[in-house]
Amino acid sequence: MFKRVISYAILPMDEPSNQKQPDLNIGLPPDMPASDSNNSADMETKTNGSVETKNIPENGQLPDPSEWAVNDVVDYIKAAGFEEQATAFEDQEIDGKSLLLMTRNDVLTGLCIRLGPALKIYEYHVKPLQTQHLKSNAEAISTSDT
Repeated sequence: MFKRVISYAILPMDEPSNQKQPDLNIGLPPDMPASDSNNSADMETKTNGSVETKNIPENGQLPDPSEWAVNDVVDYIKAAGFEEQATAFEDQEIDGKSLLLMTRNDVLTGLCIRLGPALKIYEYHVKPLQTQHLKSNAEAISTSDT
């Protein structure tokens, strides 16, 4: 899900070692260990700017929003801790199918919300929902072919 970015930190000269040390967690949310980088569903706690809610049902799958109405999308965004930004989804009449079609640029510029929350909403909520929806559809197609 996430591209692992390796950066180097240069230690001060008064330290015993002045060699560059790789930081394997750059590009990942702060509380997400590098070993869990494939599971974006676990990022739902405080790193996305939300309150301590998780949007994962008990079966471990993200919900499929393809049949959601505008109010369902708004409720989902509010439950993720973006109460203020949820009104933009309502104003633009974003239903579940529209949510699944949104690009990063749509969320960042089309909804007229601040950049920080827009990035978090897209990366931690919209994108994982889209990925889960695509996986579910691919599985359904492969099961029907057999």
